Amino acid sequence: MTHTAERPELDTGADLRPPLATSGITVVAAISAAVLLFSASRYDYFGDELYFLAAGRHPSFGYADQGPVLPMLARLMDILAPGSFFVLRLPAVLLTVLAIVLTALIARELGGGRAAQLVAAIAYATSPFLLLQGKMLTTNAVDTVLWVIITWLVVRWVRTRRDGLLLCAALVTAVDMQVKWLIPFFWIGVAVTSLVFGPRELVRRPLLWLGGAIVVLATVPTLIWQAEHDWPQLAMGEVISGEQGVLGGRLMFVPLAVLTAGYLGAVVLLYGVWALLRNASLRPYRFLGWTLLVLVAIFLTIGGRIYYVAGMYGVVLAAGAVGLVELVRGLRGIGRRVCTGAGVVLALAATGFVLWATPWRDASTIEPPADDAEATINIGVYGEFGWPELTDAVERSYDTLPPPQRSGAVIVTDTYWQASALDQFARDRLPPIYSPSRGYGYFGAPPDAATVVIAVAMNEAFLRWDFERVEPVGKVDSRIGYPGNTQEVVIWKCAGLRHPWSQVWPALMHL
Repeated sequence: MTHTAERPELDTGADLRPPLATSGITVVAAISAAVLLFSASRYDYFGDELYFLAAGRHPSFGYADQGPVLPMLARLMDILAPGSFFVLRLPAVLLTVLAIVLTALIARELGGGRAAQLVAAIAYATSPFLLLQGKMLTTNAVDTVLWVIITWLVVRWVRTRRDGLLLCAALVTAVDMQVKWLIPFFWIGVAVTSLVFGPRELVRRPLLWLGGAIVVLATVPTLIWQAEHDWPQLAMGEVISGEQGVLGGRLMFVPLAVLTAGYLGAVVLLYGVWALLRNASLRPYRFLGWTLLVLVAIFLTIGGRIYYVAGMYGVVLAAGAVGLVELVRGLRGIGRRVCTGAGVVLALAATGFVLWATPWRDASTIEPPADDAEATINIGVYGEFGWPELTDAVERSYDTLPPPQRSGAVIVTDTYWQASALDQFARDRLPPIYSPSRGYGYFGAPPDAATVVIAVAMNEAFLRWDFERVEPVGKVDSRIGYPGNTQEVVIWKCAGLRHPWSQVWPALMHL
């Protein structure tokens, strides 16, 4: 008899999966939703959320640092509820709760019973990063969930061999390509590891290649935009790599990436890798464990952010939950009781830490950042404060201009967050707003006729080089906020432009 390493075609008519832990998953999802809705209602817009709103008012097939999905989504939510950061965040909340449910469903696909499904859901929900990133509308919050959806579809294909699932995974990939350009690394990893460890037939499925063609076609408009603008999204890689130095660079990449899963999640995650690589019951899904390791190696090499691999955490947490429940059930007596007790303690500690990490504190009790490093590490907190103070100060500075100068004046800000905040809160009361920072710089340059400028936080040396008259007319120093954006910000009045903006702007633009 001839044996083959390939898994045979399965009878897809029978559903041999364990019962669904409906009640337990519902409770975890409901509590998580409540925590997220509370968190989403706190403080103010995050700087990137303001940028998505501004980008949505400049519709395009491409942007310097992202695809068009987040700007379109932000624009839609702002039309439905103008000026509501809570409503803006609802899609991220819903997607994050979906990721929790899908992680439990992946555990079921892997053969996990009710206990494993519940452990998987709790592990995802008690990660401060995986859960609380869903309190704001950001590219990573959306991208991570799309990865979870894709891995769920791939796992279901391995079990059922229904090729329509691969086409669905490709369609989700096409959407994700309009959010971030990380998902191709996942498919590269899957292609390599499935060829090495099986199922090799995965890469031979016609519907997978049809889906790949759809992904390419859907991405063509964005690629054309990038090519016409010298590929700024690729250049963002160097910027991101440099920013990672604040978090310890490559040396701390793996430890911090694991810690993003939380107390319980870190244990389940690490065991999930082991289970995928070693457990006989998970042999058909071994390639996914190796895919995670391949992605870690890739992002470690190119200097990616520690959360770039977070999209794989759903499937690995599910595998870890299945493996750990299987391990504990194999124990007897005191060993089983000790392991069960340790798991309960970890779950309670992780839950307590998540609740502590939610933005429950009153803004008046939050201490300002001690330095730029602390502000960068806690950017999700400090990036939500100071926008009213910034807006008021710029409006007061603009009002100091004589009426004849106001008609031809413009505002130029140092950062895209500042420009986006002014665009959101005061665009009807201020002259046109520009910034050479990141994607905002591609929205357009000031007209050459604009010789009077209100410059926000711009470099004084540059201003005095390019303008005949430069004088400070305002200052922003909010008690809590992000340094350089709403703290220690000088507002300048500039007149007598020496060089036309069409010449100056390309040199000013930066990522």
